[in-house]
Amino acid sequence: MMTWRVLLAAISAFVVGICGTGNPTSPAGDEAPAALGISFIEGSTSALLIRRNGKTYMVDLMTRTVREAGSPPAGAGPAKSGGATLSRPSAGQAQGAMIFQKRCAGCHGPDGKGIASIHTPNFTDPKLQATLTDDQIVTTIKNGKPGTAGIDMPTWAGKLSEREILVAAAYVRSLGSPAAVQTPGGAQPPESTQKPKVYKPGDDVLLTLPTGRRPDFHGLYLNFTHRFVFDPAFTGTARGNALLGLDGFSLSSFGLRYGVSRDFSVSVFRSPTFIARPIQMTAAYNLLSEVDRAPLNAAVRFSVEGHGNFRKNFAENFELILSRSLTHRAQVYFVPTFSLNARRLFQPGSYRSRAIPDLPGHHTVSTGVGGAVDVRPTVALVAEVIPTLVAGRALGIHRPAYAFGIQKKIWRHAFTFGFTNSPGTTVSQRAGTRAAFLNAPGADKPGGLFIGFDIMRQLY
Repeated sequence: MMTWRVLLAAISAFVVGICGTGNPTSPAGDEAPAALGISFIEGSTSALLIRRNGKTYMVDLMTRTVREAGSPPAGAGPAKSGGATLSRPSAGQAQGAMIFQKRCAGCHGPDGKGIASIHTPNFTDPKLQATLTDDQIVTTIKNGKPGTAGIDMPTWAGKLSEREILVAAAYVRSLGSPAAVQTPGGAQPPESTQKPKVYKPGDDVLLTLPTGRRPDFHGLYLNFTHRFVFDPAFTGTARGNALLGLDGFSLSSFGLRYGVSRDFSVSVFRSPTFIARPIQMTAAYNLLSEVDRAPLNAAVRFSVEGHGNFRKNFAENFELILSRSLTHRAQVYFVPTFSLNARRLFQPGSYRSRAIPDLPGHHTVSTGVGGAVDVRPTVALVAEVIPTLVAGRALGIHRPAYAFGIQKKIWRHAFTFGFTNSPGTTVSQRAGTRAAFLNAPGADKPGGLFIGFDIMRQLY
């Protein structure tokens, strides 16, 4: 039986011989490359494919190595983590694919072919796979890599377990498998590399209603909201001169959210003085995720908020956030919420703490319903409605809070611009309307819609 060394020597001699004739594709007689099971990799001067006994092998003449396509390079030895090689174990393939789609597809594409605008590599390219060793793949996933378009690959050590890093690396290696190499024309790639049919929300909220988006492990997010509640966008004179109310006074809130683990996150959010200066602290846990092949996404959140910088009028909130993808371009949301001691919206008369009075609390139940539809790969239309089912009248709520807008998603950023009739952005305040806030019963009608926008930035 021919050894690898003899086979490599024969192939090398054959390639050198035909290259020396100046006719690499049509040597004389029956010794054409196809007849010998040899095919050349376009653009490569040192690697080729050879087929023997139903298997495909990748030959690197530069390093004088032979390996089965899709397996680790010869001589690479075991990966540094755990002493395992990056073969393609069926048990870890599905997990590796899920990790890749969740953590890597945003920069490397859902099919692993890279994104040209940010110059990420094409992992389905046999030529590229021939240059990579197991150690390089694992080390790059662990330690990250500086980007060529101002975008650095993050460090995943400490965020993914040793096994998760190995199965993700094995999945990257599998993208250069014979199935990927031999898919000419319109042939379909393996199922695990096809574009997922799970919608990925661009922000933690639609406009106010939460999406239950699972944070990255140790991810840190900054959220800003702006509500121009005092200037309706479409009612009154000279709305064009006032930029539909953008020239007016904004209630501007901000907060931070941190992913403690893959499913658990905490956040803090603060709204301004003229909506009673509440601070809200939240803990959230994601129970189910469509990324993990669950039938829907489910998350629970518990929050406590207090007026006057968390000094009085405390409210406790319990939320269940359910969502389901209709396709990879649309998702619907259902958010039942129970609030203990919610307070009516009002405007303090000054910055002084005594301008925030003690108010009676009311137990309320609201049900948020919303949806998002991508009209472009990075542009979505969003809409939400939040009717209060219990104690709405006591809070001065005559009509449901609702909003609609357009959202632009750019990698770790999201900007949402829309119109709403609710100035509140904390959980117990979001179902309140402009009518309660201004103490004007008709101010929550369509004529009272005003501009609101959100900005989200993932800092880490």
